[in-house]
Amino acid sequence: MAYELKQELKLTQSLVMTPQLQLAIKLLQLSRLELVEMVREEVQTNPVLEDVSAPEVESGSPEPPPKEPEKPEIDWDAYLQGQSEYRQGGIDFSARDAEEDDFMSNISAAGGSLSEHLAWQLGICGLNSEDSVLGEFIIGNIDEDGYLRLLERDPASTDSEHEAASVQEIARCAGVPVEDAERVLGAIQQFDPPGVGSRTLRECLLIQARDMDVRDTVVEDIITEHLEKLAARNYKAIARALGVQVEDVFEAARVINKSLNPTPGSGFGVDESRAIVPDIFIYKVGDEYVISLNEDGMPKLKISPYYRELLKTAGAATPDNAKGYIQDKLRSAVWLIKSVHQRQRTVYRVVECIVRFQREFLDQGLKYLKPLVLKDVAAEIGVHESTVSRVTSNKYVQTPRGIFELKYFFSNGMSSGGGEEVTAEYIKEKVRKIIEAEDSKHPLSDAQIADKLKDSGIVVARRTATKYREAMGFLSSSRRKAHF
Repeated sequence: MAYELKQELKLTQSLVMTPQLQLAIKLLQLSRLELVEMVREEVQTNPVLEDVSAPEVESGSPEPPPKEPEKPEIDWDAYLQGQSEYRQGGIDFSARDAEEDDFMSNISAAGGSLSEHLAWQLGICGLNSEDSVLGEFIIGNIDEDGYLRLLERDPASTDSEHEAASVQEIARCAGVPVEDAERVLGAIQQFDPPGVGSRTLRECLLIQARDMDVRDTVVEDIITEHLEKLAARNYKAIARALGVQVEDVFEAARVINKSLNPTPGSGFGVDESRAIVPDIFIYKVGDEYVISLNEDGMPKLKISPYYRELLKTAGAATPDNAKGYIQDKLRSAVWLIKSVHQRQRTVYRVVECIVRFQREFLDQGLKYLKPLVLKDVAAEIGVHESTVSRVTSNKYVQTPRGIFELKYFFSNGMSSGGGEEVTAEYIKEKVRKIIEAEDSKHPLSDAQIADKLKDSGIVVARRTATKYREAMGFLSSSRRKAHF
């Protein structure tokens, strides 16, 4: 039998999204307090990490409370079997966002609902008025888990059939062409949190995988065709069906289990109050604005010299599993430090860009708040819109004019009578002043409020005046009327 050496090209599949990228995405959407908590937990569980800002522990001091056990990975088998439509509202996932437009200095805020969070994004995504009305209808039919539940699913239907039927139902109820319904739904499915507006679990996971830039076909193929096998952990059967190595399936399953959320809307609508702690400070020094990230309580991390030296000097007598453990912890520590630094740089750049756009507002007040959308900032600093959306979620900035949520600075413009554009926040403030100045025995109707806005050079429809009044928590004229 003859032997020969030869070279050949072989096409293999690999995951583009590295663990470092997953961590960076996760850190980006955390508030400062959440980031501090997460970093402290990592310091406690990773001996290679050291917090150089931590004070020495005095002898006799009480031990810290035991750490809560980590949540297990998602049980896809229970999830799939629990509901025919791939729903399970009882899974406990942490909140991703909070929505509150309070701009007073000494305030507490409550977590906003998912519909409020989506409505805010709808208002700044650049859709025309007809599409915005259709978008409001779609958002009104998204449930607390983040799924579009306009149509009861036929148990015999496939995912594709149910997705198509849902769009047809949107078109029928809203009286619009199917193409318009598909297009506006697609726009909403680009909103935060990733996966919102999905009609099936398959679609939800695919949207999240693509949002996180997971371009590996194994991940998408498992989501599309083999979720039941994934639930049963039948990795060999998946590998055979896809013609790939079992190791590739293991890695893809890890990404699906650890990085994707089957209930993207979970965590919204928490009513408990909390004190606002600014994530960023903006100071005016002379004629310039200076940005400072709030790092109060943030651990200052470094790699432990002891473990670094231990790894260097590890000889043949050191067990392989011990060296492997230290290497894994060292790699994890380096990823965390780099990801925290990257997160801080990105937040700083976004706020720096906001300051440039909204300089007149900071100088002169609400009337000068300019229309601004996510893509403006994204284009300015060279990142994706989803990155800006994550940065602005659940973060507050203290300015010389008060404390604002970062989302406050984003709003579509509306033309005034003088041809200049004004923001929704400016119009809301005008509505508030009009209502506060009215005769309580003869309160103004929404049409009269719209007329007064018109006198100020702001032309809006009665329905728009109603929307702004309700957004600010004012009752209708009949319920505002004082009878004595």
